[in-house]
Amino acid sequence: MKLLLTLAALALLGSVLSAAGADAPRRGVFPYPIQTRTLGNGLNVVVIPMSSNGLCALWSVVRTGSRDEFEPGHTGFAHFFEHMMFRGTERFPSQVYNGEVTRMGASANAFTSDDLTAYHLAIAAEDLPRVMELESDRFQNLKYAEDAFKTEAGAVYGEYRKNRTSPFFTIYEAVRAAAFKTHTYGHTTMGYEADIKTMPDMYAYSKEFFARYYRPENVTLLVTGDVKPETVFELAERYYGSWQRGYQAPSVPEEPPQTEQRRIEVSYQGRTLPILWAAYKLPRFDVNDRKWAATEALGELAFGETSALYKKLVLDEQVVQSLSGGPNVNRDPGLFDVIAQVKDPAKIDAVLADIDATIAGFAASPPDAARLAATQQRLKYGFLMALNSPSSVASSLARLIAVTGDIQAVDRLYATYAALTPADVQAAAREFLKPERRTVAVLEGNQ
Repeated sequence: MKLLLTLAALALLGSVLSAAGADAPRRGVFPYPIQTRTLGNGLNVVVIPMSSNGLCALWSVVRTGSRDEFEPGHTGFAHFFEHMMFRGTERFPSQVYNGEVTRMGASANAFTSDDLTAYHLAIAAEDLPRVMELESDRFQNLKYAEDAFKTEAGAVYGEYRKNRTSPFFTIYEAVRAAAFKTHTYGHTTMGYEADIKTMPDMYAYSKEFFARYYRPENVTLLVTGDVKPETVFELAERYYGSWQRGYQAPSVPEEPPQTEQRRIEVSYQGRTLPILWAAYKLPRFDVNDRKWAATEALGELAFGETSALYKKLVLDEQVVQSLSGGPNVNRDPGLFDVIAQVKDPAKIDAVLADIDATIAGFAASPPDAARLAATQQRLKYGFLMALNSPSSVASSLARLIAVTGDIQAVDRLYATYAALTPADVQAAAREFLKPERRTVAVLEGNQ
């Protein structure tokens, strides 16, 4: 594979690097200066100043997701609070909060995943003091009545039912449940359906969940854009300094090693092409682990759009509609997923055999050094090309912050990518992509 950068992409990269040059030079791949400070209550504040025409982004990264829902019968609450955090406080009820955001012309949203919940706003830099006042209040003083709680719990169940209409969500949910028998990665961010149904009766527990996880030592405040670090640190101290500690780490059970292949059939009540999903167990994400980092390159080399298998199945034989593969970045041991949407149900096992043959080839001999070098460049420059606004910078870093707890992890990760050798890729294929380490799922709909 040969990496081609357009003139526009090169110009953007040049502007990114020159912006970084205005501050102390950095040795890592990340082009902007980073300043951090930890408040006395444990809140980690990260500031990334960058030229952005008076714009900035404020992200509150909570290191709690569905992973932290370890108590039986109580899944789905991390995602639930993504909804409830917009219900307001005594000082700033929801209509006041929403009115302020609208008046500023800001964009406010949130998302939840397995290892984090993130709340983010894209705003004018001049509005940052007011936004930090609003955000700090809801993180410390969220208030909602039981009837509002029940209403939102009903809406969450409606969202779950809507997601179940997607064949990819349906098989994803089944894969997680089959792959993880003990660890909390066994349920999706939405939670188990039975738990979501009973959520309206768990008002008291919801208060406990918020008090347990929404604490300063479990949160990173990330501010990017046209801002001055010292000003941001002063605002953080003013508005968040009184936030009380109290984080309680979850008792997440460890998943036992998988020693034999699991295979499941997943039914779908609708019309869809069959989906084949092979999920291989991986160790936890570690920015210094070359073997783990090699799985990122392996996903591209073996299953990406320039791979021999993609050419065979998607372009030449046209038996597969789509094909992808790669690792999940997780705080605990996770998965390497290979996903194919197969056009003919009769060819599912043949496609799986092709996947096995591809993996066997990488395990038997290292990949071409030139192809690996091109993939390493693509990883690096694909990351850099996305850093073109305060919001995109924050978005690129949020998961790394949540999984590692360290903003400096970004430089170490890309240094590890750069150091990869063909032997590393071969070793990763040999050790991780074994049949006994995988769960195979096949979804078929009504034809």
